[in-house]
Amino acid sequence: MTPVPIGLGILLIVVGLIFAFDVINADTSAVDGQALGWILVLGGILAIALPLLLDQTRTRRTRTVVEAPPATTRRVVEERRVEDPPL
Repeated sequence: MTPVPIGLGILLIVVGLIFAFDVINADTSAVDGQALGWILVLGGILAIALPLLLDQTRTRRTRTVVEAPPATTRRVVEERRVEDPPL
């Protein structure tokens, strides 16, 4: 698991709380700052929770590895008899 989703989730939560509690007086007349803040907080929580849940379900799966017995090798010996006299 990479730490990027957790860091991104924490960043979204911090920025969302800043907007939600009006810590910084910014002109957000086009957008409701509190609603945007809570949306960012929820997005941050999802960014942290989803990778953890997916990783947990991935580790719960078990793999069954069945090793096949080693193949028996057959050695074929071919014998030839030459009836011609030597030169």
